Amino acid sequence: MIELWRNNYGRRKGKALRSAQKSYMSNLQKYLPIGVDIDENPSRKKVIIFSNSNPVWLEIGFGSGEHLFHQAMENPEVNIIGCEPYINGVATLLGKLETKNISNVLIYPGDVRDLMDVVPELTFERIFLLYPDPWPKSRHHKRRFVSPEFLDPLIPLLKPSGCIYIATDIGDYVRQAMQNLNIYDDLIWMCEGPQDWRKPWKGWFRTRYERKAIAAGRRSYYLTFQKR
Repeated sequence: MIELWRNNYGRRKGKALRSAQKSYMSNLQKYLPIGVDIDENPSRKKVIIFSNSNPVWLEIGFGSGEHLFHQAMENPEVNIIGCEPYINGVATLLGKLETKNISNVLIYPGDVRDLMDVVPELTFERIFLLYPDPWPKSRHHKRRFVSPEFLDPLIPLLKPSGCIYIATDIGDYVRQAMQNLNIYDDLIWMCEGPQDWRKPWKGWFRTRYERKAIAAGRRSYYLTFQKR
């Protein structure tokens, strides 16, 4: 049975939205996927989120949307959906999208688990998890997105030969990701040498969080897991 209420661990609001951001938010409706919100689809009926047959990529927790926006610009033949409950980040991404009239993006301003409930298996060709909340306290590690609570329903949504991309500057997050993702027999860690996880994958776009990590002297790690 699907829970109809979830505890969203991350924050939803930051500073008050500026007038321009409020204006961008008024355009959110046209980017919303149909049938994902629990109030709209309480029975959690499966939905097709894009009306065309183009490849679909998912970005979980897109922050201010720098990476998602870059990928949408560079890959107009790809459908991209981003999930982000932090409304300030949603407003920032909307501002970017509106300046370029981008039409291959959908935004769900809520918990990605709502989306995971309703999309069919084998939907996504790429899944990005970039600089997620590290939840550094040991008692909060189960809140990390690389815990089984999140991975168990996520892995079936990835197509064969599809990839999960993870970037983080937290060494213990890498440990937990490696520990949990290697449990799945249908996933392969795409690492050929000891330096591979120090190098971003092809098409990488540096995010604001990565720039902050570099400025603070922290090293970043880049993991790629491919589905058999």
